[in-house]
Amino acid sequence: MMHPIRFVFVAAAMAITFSSVNAQESEWISLFDGNSMDGWKKVGSDNSNWEIKDGVIKGTGDASMLVNTSGPYKNFKYRAEVQINDGGNSGLYFRTTPEPGFMDGYEAQIDSTHTDPIRTGSLYGFCHVYRQVVKPGQWFTYELEVRDDVWRGREMTRIKITIDGNELYEYMDFDKTYKEGHFAFQQHDPGSIVNIRQVEVSPLP
Repeated sequence: MMHPIRFVFVAAAMAITFSSVNAQESEWISLFDGNSMDGWKKVGSDNSNWEIKDGVIKGTGDASMLVNTSGPYKNFKYRAEVQINDGGNSGLYFRTTPEPGFMDGYEAQIDSTHTDPIRTGSLYGFCHVYRQVVKPGQWFTYELEVRDDVWRGREMTRIKITIDGNELYEYMDFDKTYKEGHFAFQQHDPGSIVNIRQVEVSPLP
């Protein structure tokens, strides 16, 4: 039988350990300071425009990507507050290249009413959502959890998609299609207006 005093010390040590792990995993790093494009660069058409208005990144014009220059990142939690206009189309890219095109890296779709029927919440090309999860013009929080893992002896990349605190699904990519990379936002076409704020990452082991 464990001595009561010793038990208290062991329990306290375990609590400190778990607290440290939770603190480590919940530490969020801001990627957007709300005032400047520091840490971001545009890749694509000169006729696209990324600007800051009232603490919000706004993407308009022709097709391009706004790429975060930090990283690369492999295992992480990532979240951003996003808004897309009626008829608009955008994407939240991760594990992408420093100068990506539309087919480089994973893309979490941002689309409420565009002619492309693949809606917000989709992992484009892997797992598609066709119902409207978020209304156009509505701010929402997109959150991802991405990590390489092993399931029943098979290596894979685990991707969890959450919107406004509601987990939609967890996708397991056994091909581990994209190994690591950067974050980016897509400006899809001249009819699209995407707004972004509160961009944060929490690296995972």
